[in-house]
Amino acid sequence: MPRERGSQPNAPRPYHGDVAALATMHGKERVIAPILEHALGLRIRVTPDIDTDRFGTFSREVARTGSQLDAARAKISAAFDISPEVHVAIASEGSFGPHPDIPFVPLDRELVVFRDRVSGLELIGHHASLLTNLSHAVVSDVAAALTFAERVQFPAHGIIAMGCVDGQPAPDRALIKNICDPVDLGNAVEKVIRICGAAHLETDMRAHRNPTRMRVIKRATLDLVRRFRSRCPQCARPGFVVSERMGGLPCSWCGRPTSAIRAEASTCAICGHRVERVAEARAADPGECADCNP
Repeated sequence: MPRERGSQPNAPRPYHGDVAALATMHGKERVIAPILEHALGLRIRVTPDIDTDRFGTFSREVARTGSQLDAARAKISAAFDISPEVHVAIASEGSFGPHPDIPFVPLDRELVVFRDRVSGLELIGHHASLLTNLSHAVVSDVAAALTFAERVQFPAHGIIAMGCVDGQPAPDRALIKNICDPVDLGNAVEKVIRICGAAHLETDMRAHRNPTRMRVIKRATLDLVRRFRSRCPQCARPGFVVSERMGGLPCSWCGRPTSAIRAEASTCAICGHRVERVAEARAADPGECADCNP
């Protein structure tokens, strides 16, 4: 548990005055720090000289090994190595790709991870959003590049230009980041085209060059605070949130189990206390039934 420092365990700012290391080199403190300072009383300090790119880059120079959560945890470990005097560290990691259920729609998944190495507490805030400008295009002239730029909200949102071979990105041939205005974009595209004959353009998904993504990180941070404030009714440990959703709500027509949620359960990771809540609905819409709506 967090140190109480003379306060009650349920005090609204349990880490009042404690310094927390934030493992970022892309400006995430702009949205993470105000929330955690207000909600938990932490003093957020960006970890000096940390290279979070070594855990993976969106522009492909460094492949991410392991999962999204593995990368966030690796950043936290690096922050503790650089700042051994702190006992709390925070890191975030994003992942982008196609929506699992909606064809041709991109999805931004963000994690914000909190770890107290004295108490052993780890909490993970989540948020997934369809609000992302994730996109790419192969262009052979500056005019096409400017058309793409307008579509992805450039220059408020960044663009990365890289080489293109057989229609596929080739960052090993050419890679230009931090393109800040139409003139820079034109120069970058012309340079890459001279090298490869075409340029692969894609949205810069680094947080400091993507305000839309930064808003999703903010939502994940708010979810982290929600999880912190949700405490186990048995042992008062933070993080007592829904950990399991059970399908099988019966169809209102035929009565057979469907994929609709019939109950949710919260289980404490420390004492094992479990609370199961049955869904308010007594039956599922036939549209969710594999027999009635095959």
